[in-house]
Amino acid sequence: MKKMKAITSIAVTLALSVSALGQSGQSAASSETLIKNATILTASHGTIKNGSILIRNGKIAAVGVDVKATDPNARVIDATGKYVTPGIIDCHSHTASTGSINEGSMSVTAMVRIQDIVEPEHPNIYRQLAGGLTTVNVLHGSANAIGGQNAVLKLKRGKPVNEWFVADAPPGIKFALGENPKRSNFQPQPGQQRRYPATRMGVEEVIREAFIQAKEYMAEWQEYEKKKGTDSKAIPPRRDLKLDALAEILQGKRLIHAHCYRSDEILMLLTLGDELGFKIKTLQHVLEGYKVAKEIAAHKAGASTFADSWSYKMEAFDAIPYNMAVMASRGVVVTINSDSDERARRLYLEAPKAMKYGGVSEEEALKMITLNAAIQLGIDHRTGSIDVGKDADLVIFSQHPFSVYTVPEMTFIEGEVYFDRKADLEGREALKREKEALIKAERGQTGPGQKKDDRPDPNLRPKESPKDQEDINR
Repeated sequence: MKKMKAITSIAVTLALSVSALGQSGQSAASSETLIKNATILTASHGTIKNGSILIRNGKIAAVGVDVKATDPNARVIDATGKYVTPGIIDCHSHTASTGSINEGSMSVTAMVRIQDIVEPEHPNIYRQLAGGLTTVNVLHGSANAIGGQNAVLKLKRGKPVNEWFVADAPPGIKFALGENPKRSNFQPQPGQQRRYPATRMGVEEVIREAFIQAKEYMAEWQEYEKKKGTDSKAIPPRRDLKLDALAEILQGKRLIHAHCYRSDEILMLLTLGDELGFKIKTLQHVLEGYKVAKEIAAHKAGASTFADSWSYKMEAFDAIPYNMAVMASRGVVVTINSDSDERARRLYLEAPKAMKYGGVSEEEALKMITLNAAIQLGIDHRTGSIDVGKDADLVIFSQHPFSVYTVPEMTFIEGEVYFDRKADLEGREALKREKEALIKAERGQTGPGQKKDDRPDPNLRPKESPKDQEDINR
């Protein structure tokens, strides 16, 4: 009994120490936090040396050289020798989506929604917070010419998932062009009919036909709205969730994020948008964007690309590392995305590649993972830069964020700490001690006549009896 109490006590201590990771630690008596003596990379108005940031009620209350806390109980963080940046934003993420990102049964699935299947306990969320990531645009996959509806999340690990959604972020949707929606690498099972489309021409026609249907649907509803004022027996059209989403695009209420690679298909989609009356908000991946940067800028589309990932399939063969800089020089709002749970935790090392390949400025490179990303998602009024009035989404780095030697030390979302490297290291030690204590307690439970060397290995599962197996089968 004493041993069981000891084990329980250790487990409770561990749970408390682990739950402390990612939590604020700020005094309940104060709503203020002051980060002082830091080099602040604002992403909007240059660099402030030996500067301070005052956070109040989750917002940036002041930023500058002579900033002081107004509350004597405020939490003060001395960031001498360290750097502070806006929270990193990933414009193309699949994190927390449980792998359910491709509804491949149809070419148009505008009715399905990522927001309904967010997995808030996925371990990659914590790893990404440890890399300074605060906000993600979670997209469907690229199996469909028109995929599902996106979700813009702040990674508020430990909070109810309904608090993760950025409520005033414009809704979006995923489109896809090229090899994936035409299923170049998909082999149907024997007897299974191949899904339409199978060519790039077919992908274009699928998108055109979907919007023609959406326009007819909108006309039916407009006609009903006219009639119902004078005709009490007017019957509304049948509600169609797929066409509702497409109608929102035509009304300018839903943003398009379009997966693409080749310059010809990029021009095709931009031209199709001009023909049918919709705009592309961002071209995703867009590895040949440098070839048609002028046309992308004229459409006022953004570009969210990889820094240096290509040649993993035929349509990615013509990419160059100068893509980011070339598009930016033509007036395109450019961001660097992850499309990967692993790459998402080191976007601060992807951004400086734009400085090496193309010579963009330090601030412009930083914008590619902060402010520009907020602009593309329509949330730059509240995040993406260190400005008074914006959400206190911040990262404290041990060194310059573009250094290969730097590590993110603290990640804030709306003023709360969701990653603290010091607490993380302490938590690892707590886990180690707890494991050792449990193993020691387990090995101490020897039966009558059992020798010390005959102790069972605690990592091995006991052999199940037939009765146990019957219970499992039930």
